[in-house]
Amino acid sequence: MKLNPPFFLAGSIAILCLLCSTAGAQMKPAVRDSIYSDVLKETRIFMVTMPEVYKPGSTDKYDVMYALDGERQERILPSIQSFNEWLQVAPPNIVVDLYNTDRNRDFTPTHTGDNATSGGAAKFLLFIKTELVPYINKKYPSNNSNGLFGHSLGGLFAMYAFLQEPNLFESYIACDPSFWWDNRYMVKQVAAKLDSTYANSNKALFLTGREGNDYAGMGIEAMDSVLKAKAISGLNVKTIVYQNENHGTIVLKTIYDGLRYIYTGYANRTGDVIIYPQNGIMLKDKPIIINCFSDPETIRYTTDGTGPKLNSAKMQTELTLTKPGKLKLKAFPYRVKNEKVTTGNFKLGEAWPPGALPKNVQQGGLKYAFYKGEWEKMPDFKKLKPAATGLINDHFEWNQLPTQANFALVIDGYIEIKEEGYHMFVLDSDDGSKLYLNNKLLINHDGLTQMQLGSGQTYILPLKKGIYPIRLEYFLNGGRGGLSLKYVTPNTSKFIGIPDEVLYHK
Repeated sequence: MKLNPPFFLAGSIAILCLLCSTAGAQMKPAVRDSIYSDVLKETRIFMVTMPEVYKPGSTDKYDVMYALDGERQERILPSIQSFNEWLQVAPPNIVVDLYNTDRNRDFTPTHTGDNATSGGAAKFLLFIKTELVPYINKKYPSNNSNGLFGHSLGGLFAMYAFLQEPNLFESYIACDPSFWWDNRYMVKQVAAKLDSTYANSNKALFLTGREGNDYAGMGIEAMDSVLKAKAISGLNVKTIVYQNENHGTIVLKTIYDGLRYIYTGYANRTGDVIIYPQNGIMLKDKPIIINCFSDPETIRYTTDGTGPKLNSAKMQTELTLTKPGKLKLKAFPYRVKNEKVTTGNFKLGEAWPPGALPKNVQQGGLKYAFYKGEWEKMPDFKKLKPAATGLINDHFEWNQLPTQANFALVIDGYIEIKEEGYHMFVLDSDDGSKLYLNNKLLINHDGLTQMQLGSGQTYILPLKKGIYPIRLEYFLNGGRGGLSLKYVTPNTSKFIGIPDEVLYHK
């Protein structure tokens, strides 16, 4: 059955040219700022880059990414972050590039004899916690959701900050970190102190290293082994080992991959989890497959009616539901708070018995009745008189209707089911629609709706071979609408339009 008014979803392929000006990915100029630190007894300089969407006077607030070695990262990190924002794989961020005065002092947690000023990480962390972050939160539109990036000794400090102040930052990126420091001091600290108190935080820790001897020599291999052995539930840890990179070139890849990782699940930021089917009827001892079209990485689910938690079962692209019940799903994207729960209701039932094909019906499409008017929800068609009638089949065009704005349709007839088993119907529309099968309401998609990715409503049920009455109701408020009905039969794996040869009308 063809019901395809003009409706388009635009897609694009972007080519990344980092550090170059690209249309749609323009950066705000960085602003030089500084504060005097009572903790460090010195003035600290930093550059602040606002997100492109920022407008002075706005009440919007943004995540903040703090980058150590700011004089080295100030061109790279803001550029990649801006590009990720443009691609909508990360939210807008304020980037704070913190300049150095003595990195050997600030980034190292212990004093060693061959580095006279080393061992000042505790004071530097105190400066960040009690002076820098409060200053940024007060002067700039920060939402106090912070990330930290560090390279080399800066990566060593990032791990130190994570262990000492786990609530100060939501995510940590450690690029080729110097875990070799002081006989692998931080590796030992993580092995001794990382425990269940860090569980279920949904924080992200991203480490990178270089393939070959440097992976072990930097102490990254040992740290990765400790983190894997700990396997703290609800703490998101990832280590990537790059090929053909040196200690300097690794920064570019780390920033891009790291910024992507710390916002894993950002596509699920609205909390909407798209599953097909969403509701239905199940036979006893006859499982169904639930398909997840959202990124399943950060989605958790339950089947006992309780709300999903971070330590609930992890969703897969395909989930086998073995028995009826209430399926609940919740997205836990990194650094994004979400309280929305998606629910699927699956009832125990039997296959509906088919009926006989009435006399005086014709094969090939369904009959429609056209009604002119303006509604915000489905009208009571019993009180209305159709202004026109006609046939909808594979040759039907939307412009054959008397008008293309402010109208309603009732489309009805019979559908022949040729295979016994589970059938799934998907209904999508702009504006409202309803689907009835066997004189029972399956899908209620009423109201002022829009057709977009994931907006379709689905229902699965077992059917026997034979004839069933089918009815569609639809209304459009305004112009440029859309209506789509498709199904999946037992022996197919994709949605298809319902063909004319299985549709009948009087």
